[in-house]
Amino acid sequence: MQTSHAKRAFKFRFYPTEAQAAELLRTFGCVRKVYNMALAARTEAWTLRRERVNYNATSSMLTAWKKTEELAFLSEVSSVPLQQALRHLQGAFSNFWQRRAKYPRFKSKRKSCDSAEYTTSAFRYRGGGITLAKMSEPLDIVWSRPLPEGASPSTVTVTRDAAGRWFVSMLCGDPGVRPLPLVDAAVGIDVGITSLVTLSSGQKIANPKHERKDRERLAVAQRELCRKARGSKNREKARVKVARIHARIADRRRDFLHKLTTRIVRENQTVVIEDLSVRNMLKNKRLARAISDASWSELRTMLNYKCAWYGRELVTIDRWFPSSKLCNVCGVVRVDLPLNVREWTCDCGAVHDRDVNAARNILAAGLAVAACGDGVRPQRSTPSGRSSMKQEVVPPQRMHAAAQP
Repeated sequence: MQTSHAKRAFKFRFYPTEAQAAELLRTFGCVRKVYNMALAARTEAWTLRRERVNYNATSSMLTAWKKTEELAFLSEVSSVPLQQALRHLQGAFSNFWQRRAKYPRFKSKRKSCDSAEYTTSAFRYRGGGITLAKMSEPLDIVWSRPLPEGASPSTVTVTRDAAGRWFVSMLCGDPGVRPLPLVDAAVGIDVGITSLVTLSSGQKIANPKHERKDRERLAVAQRELCRKARGSKNREKARVKVARIHARIADRRRDFLHKLTTRIVRENQTVVIEDLSVRNMLKNKRLARAISDASWSELRTMLNYKCAWYGRELVTIDRWFPSSKLCNVCGVVRVDLPLNVREWTCDCGAVHDRDVNAARNILAAGLAVAACGDGVRPQRSTPSGRSSMKQEVVPPQRMHAAAQP
């Protein structure tokens, strides 16, 4: 049965008619309005009366809002996306209470991505087409790949990005997501900027630096945007041009990371990585742009869910483990190892490439952690006087080059 299959989202681009686009834009506006009003009500209730307002209470508020003359327009769109917005707000508060996220923020018309989620009662999937509530015609979807055989979407999410592109994401049960055959292989991964990842096998995957390749085009487009008058149509055209360049960079980066992580997961039974605090590393103004372009967080996210999908083990070790300074042959930790030293010779005679040595030590530490039955090495608090920055990001002589446009 489909319910036994893992859920997977399939995203496609579509081209709405004028009527469909108008309906979706109205729905986006109502979703944003309901979310912000519910957030304001919950915040006010807690601030003034120390009262927690749950989803059921906000749902009752929505019913009352629709009956008012001022908010009667909320009844003109499908009620399902509005209810889903309240459920998402409840999830945001749950994450906040459990300290997994910050306090929910209001949705901005300009800065937030437009989206609306439809459940099975608000769309019809028939003959390979999706027809949403309040619409008479199916969406003109570009089916870049087929849905799994016999699959039927449980939810449909429609989005419009900053570049004005429309996408529909369908959540389906995918029989193709199942554990892969066991393999007798494990790999340690050391991330970097010059080499995006270095594997314990000695292989280095070069960093494509997608943002750097389009940096000149992006700078020209941003200068043109700055010269346009605020609120003018020309400024909106210039904004879309900048957004399209950003979207192209993000699409290419995501495609590369998908191919890389899928290959790593398929070829190895155990994958070991470092628990890096990328958010803190981005505080380095000279390297923030290069670190963002490398997208280490997205790399880890992909490894995390793909290992769960395909029955692989992902082991995370402490970020303070001295992977670069530890000799993987004799186990002696070198006291001083400046960042400009990319190759070094241990007292035992072993010659090490800094990144390869780090990847091999990460693998050894991860296998030791896995053997103890603990998938994640316990975290230690940041030592006094030590930065949470990854110490072997890039040698000093390359710092200036990495920060230059």
